[in-house]
Amino acid sequence: MAVFTEVTAEQAQALLGELKLGELRELRGIEGGIENTNYFATTSEGEYVLTLFERLTFEQLPFYLHLMKHLAQRGIPVPDPAANRDGDILHTVSGKPAAVVNRLRGKSELAPGAGHCAAVGGMLARMHLAGRDFNRSQPNLRGLPWWNETVPVVLPHLDAAQATLLRAELAYQNHVAASAAYAALPRGPVHADLFRDNVMFDGGELTGFFDFYFAGVDTWLFDIAVCLNDWCIDLATGAHDAPRASAFMQAYAAVRPLSRAERSLLPAMARAGALRFWISRLWDYYLPREASMLKPHDPTHFERVLRQRVAHAVQA
Repeated sequence: MAVFTEVTAEQAQALLGELKLGELRELRGIEGGIENTNYFATTSEGEYVLTLFERLTFEQLPFYLHLMKHLAQRGIPVPDPAANRDGDILHTVSGKPAAVVNRLRGKSELAPGAGHCAAVGGMLARMHLAGRDFNRSQPNLRGLPWWNETVPVVLPHLDAAQATLLRAELAYQNHVAASAAYAALPRGPVHADLFRDNVMFDGGELTGFFDFYFAGVDTWLFDIAVCLNDWCIDLATGAHDAPRASAFMQAYAAVRPLSRAERSLLPAMARAGALRFWISRLWDYYLPREASMLKPHDPTHFERVLRQRVAHAVQA
């Protein structure tokens, strides 16, 4: 959540007024993240987040915003996009698509224990089930086709060992994706980016999932793998943390038991999740965009995670 587009108080107030969210008292740019422009907006009515979308288009965004609305209406704690009097939840600021959502209470838990991981696992399963009747469809835009397009762009920036690993893993994931077992995996809307900093806790209570702007229709197992690769690892080494992973998986399976195909392909999807974020971090690091407060993530972190996943298969 960097700031690519500066928003004035007057611009923000104009939108907040249209949404009947009160008088603006403070507008503050949010540091962190790398995709969109984000501001905290404090008004006479409450706390909100204003987002201007820098890459996603007016055509793509209804999927994300209506997914959030759908989940919120089914009791999943996610930001709920504010509508104008015509019912529109996609707006325009500075010529760019924009949305305003309620700010979730609490803060991110950046050093989670087994209890936090269990809470996330259980809520993720409930989110997957709640999304089954969502009537819009859009592929995961950072899925395999994007990996195949982006790897040739980042390869020139890598050393020989890194390039060998990247090519080999991409070939492996293309092989997995062509298999009958992969085709049998249950799927639906997924968050696809549910890292520690995209979940809020207030005390020990999980108060929300947010930042759905990488969501798409994909295998639920990929969503699980992305979580395991962040919530259930040692950050310094990328090594699997079995107690946290067990807490996560048991809580998830208590709500939605995994199929046989999911259990067999979890090691491959754990590798896929690591590959996806290694590629995207390489892309953001070596091909950055100009932005106020932009801090690209270190790509070597997910290189380490991928090497761990290749060397040590994650079991369900």
